[in-house]
Amino acid sequence: MDRYLLRYFLAVVETGNFSRAAARENVAQPTLSAGIAKLEGQLQARLFDRTNRRVHLTEAGSRLLVHARRIEHEFNLAQAAVLGAAPAQLLRVAVLSTVPAAVIEEILARRPAGAERIELLEGTEREVLSLLDRGRVDVALTAINPSTERFASERLHEEGYGLALPAGHRLAGAESVDGEALADEVMMVRRHCEVLAQTSRYFTDRGVRPFFSYRGAGDEKVLALVRAGLGITVMPDSYRDPGVARVGLQGFTPRRVIGLCYAGDAARPSTFVQATREVFGEMG
Repeated sequence: MDRYLLRYFLAVVETGNFSRAAARENVAQPTLSAGIAKLEGQLQARLFDRTNRRVHLTEAGSRLLVHARRIEHEFNLAQAAVLGAAPAQLLRVAVLSTVPAAVIEEILARRPAGAERIELLEGTEREVLSLLDRGRVDVALTAINPSTERFASERLHEEGYGLALPAGHRLAGAESVDGEALADEVMMVRRHCEVLAQTSRYFTDRGVRPFFSYRGAGDEKVLALVRAGLGITVMPDSYRDPGVARVGLQGFTPRRVIGLCYAGDAARPSTFVQATREVFGEMG
């Protein structure tokens, strides 16, 4: 059994489909599919159930997964031993896409030299929890809510949502405004916002049906477009920028809790986890 076949197998498991697995392994998708077929032929067992959107491990595939990961780990240890160097510890981290990039930057900047290697993945709440469920990551920085109760977790920060306005906006100096005051404003939609439905209902209930100048999933881009004056939007309070004013939205009460969820029973020692606790602790 060739090692590359096991790597193809692990890539499919960890990425969730054949096209992403092929991209990760830097091969064409037909090449990867042929490799999986060869492995299934050698084992005389089907390893995946395929659908249009995802692939799922069969019972045989689940049994192979335990051994494939062990073989890959042992191979890396043997390679490091031959080279005379201990393998660097790896921490696989999933991050909720709506956690500000500035916060992630500060966490990473606080890690000391020689800290463990980090593999960082990003996604929506559902995608992050799927990564934890599949054992693809060791820890996730995400929203803590009833859907995370099956994981060991810790709460780090609670915040609300408010308006993000250009610094020179007519309402920039206000502490808070009511939705009706925004009837003539141009707005932008954050597609991955956890409270998108509540935000839409808030404005609809007040008869506010604005023109939308932009709809996007990248919060850092949305923040830059607010700064440039393209429109205003609703964002978590932790998003800050010198060119953007943050103003409260009267009667808009959703809140979120950000914390850490672990694939195992508890956190394993890591500089990333410690730095994350420090950064969110200072945010209050």
